[in-house]
Amino acid sequence: MLTIFNRKELLLTDDMKRQSDVRDLLAQNGVDYAVKTISRQSPTVPDSSRARTGSFGIDLSRAYEYRIYVRKSDYEKAKSLIH
Repeated sequence: MLTIFNRKELLLTDDMKRQSDVRDLLAQNGVDYAVKTISRQSPTVPDSSRARTGSFGIDLSRAYEYRIYVRKSDYEKAKSLIH
């Protein structure tokens, strides 16, 4: 099980296809991973302008940020797989 204590960030991307390809590659090679998905469209306290403007002017193909984590012990293997 991946926890905040035994994981390391492998990839940060806003490209849905890229994160999907990396996840497939990790799964095919037996590397456990976790994904954290962050919506860039949701309003945040420091930037409350999103609540007023909605998604106007936002590239919806880049609406999410994906962070992929792997075990620290698997990091070098995972890094070599995706590069």
